[in-house]
Amino acid sequence: MPNESPWVAGRRWHVPMRSREATEQYRAATPLELLFDLTFVVAIALLAAELAHSVVEDHAGEGLVGYLMVFFAIWWAWMNFTWFASAYDTDDVVYRLLTMVQMFGVLVLAAGVPAAFASQDFAVATLGYVIMRLAMLTQWLRAAGGDPDHRRTCVRYAVGTAIVQAGWILRLLLVAPWGFIGFLVLAAAELFVPWWAERNEGTTWHPRHIAERYGLFTIIVLGECVLSATTAVQVALTEAGGSVDLVVLGVGSLVLLFSLWWFYFLKAAGAGLEQRRELAFLWGYGHYAIFAALAALGAGLEVAGEAMAHHIAAPTMLVAYFVAAPVAIVLVLVWGLHVVLAPRRRSHGVAVLLAALATLGVAAASGVGLPLSWVVLLSCVPVATLVAIGVADQHRKASLAQL
Repeated sequence: MPNESPWVAGRRWHVPMRSREATEQYRAATPLELLFDLTFVVAIALLAAELAHSVVEDHAGEGLVGYLMVFFAIWWAWMNFTWFASAYDTDDVVYRLLTMVQMFGVLVLAAGVPAAFASQDFAVATLGYVIMRLAMLTQWLRAAGGDPDHRRTCVRYAVGTAIVQAGWILRLLLVAPWGFIGFLVLAAAELFVPWWAERNEGTTWHPRHIAERYGLFTIIVLGECVLSATTAVQVALTEAGGSVDLVVLGVGSLVLLFSLWWFYFLKAAGAGLEQRRELAFLWGYGHYAIFAALAALGAGLEVAGEAMAHHIAAPTMLVAYFVAAPVAIVLVLVWGLHVVLAPRRRSHGVAVLLAALATLGVAAASGVGLPLSWVVLLSCVPVATLVAIGVADQHRKASLAQL
């Protein structure tokens, strides 16, 4: 039988935080994890909107750097919570309250996004990030006290997290370009802490639970793209009136997002993570670029709508690449991470590479007059083709299995 939530038998204020079994049956995302994810919708939406504004004003380079920096903070805080919860979720009152503190930190970080873009003022965003990470540090100390078998690992996590958070606060004292250099150093330190903490004794994260959580966050980011696409259509409809291009943009946005969703979920990652736990860092870290690219695609769709409604400072080809490049990145990385987990399966690598190049070629065609609305629609074709190949492959395997 699956483990019942403590609420069923009566909630306890504090449950000793012992590691959960990595082979636990029926492990699925909890209502608290789903609520936690919703706070990231706000942060990602604000961040994508700021990136879109930067592109519209033809400050794409500066905007993209700021976007990647802030998105790292969002992704890293989410990822650390997710992997910790997979190994140590007790769902007691203390755990829930500390999770609420982390949610508050997400909202503070989101509130600091406009200042980070407008004046490179990262004070509020850093405060929100540190709030999230200190709550996570407290959880690791709880785990160290309740799980003697993994105490060394948990203490390393706590110590490493504390040191790096002090670094983030001190970074606020730096001026350009040292502030950016400090970011790169501290981001590398954040990535290093889990490897250092788990190199002797890993935590008991659940492979299928982790795969589900990453899939759910992918849907969260795609949801932001839906919001951006809706905004794009609304702006174009309000300011440019109804037109064929507007219909093409709306249909193309929906088909593109649906195709990317289908492509991501063509192959389940749970079984691969279960068999190759040693690749967890590569698989988990690799999703940063996937999530960031999907959110950036939302910004690109919003800018496309703006460009259809009125003249913007950014050149048409730049806007086209802000739609096509994220799609190409997602295709290559999703394929690559699946291949890493299951190298013996048919990978369709050539097809994926050709699809990515074809998507970039569609963007290049905007330089010779292809409208942005058609860039969006035609970008669906390579993705949909890969989905069709994958579905046909699955059907073939299912037919052979029945013989």
